[in-house]
Amino acid sequence: MSAESASSIQRNQVDLLDFVNWSGVECLNQNSSHCLPNALKRDYREDEGLNLESDADEQLLIYIPFTQVIKLHSIVIKGPEEEGPKTVKLFANKEHMGFSNVNDYPPSDTVVLSEDDLKVNFSA
Repeated sequence: MSAESASSIQRNQVDLLDFVNWSGVECLNQNSSHCLPNALKRDYREDEGLNLESDADEQLLIYIPFTQVIKLHSIVIKGPEEEGPKTVKLFANKEHMGFSNVNDYPPSDTVVLSEDDLKVNFSA
């Protein structure tokens, strides 16, 4: 999983990394050697050798709090076509969810990704 490169952000949009409350970021089920900062932090996210992986099964639960109210316009997720995520569920304003209660809440949005969706050219 990866966030969008700063060079490919559209006019009137900003990279939200400057607004992430890093002390509150959580990622459940992540592999400790392939953890969330690999997918989000500048200079890490464009490195093909760094990635986010689950440590047990195909599910990850990621919580990213922001320092102010934001409007999420887009998200870029890239990965190997055969191993990347198939479905991404977004939950707005749900703090500290776990695998035991995530199904208790309807997602704000659900994105089904194709293999083509996982191919991202960051040099554009």
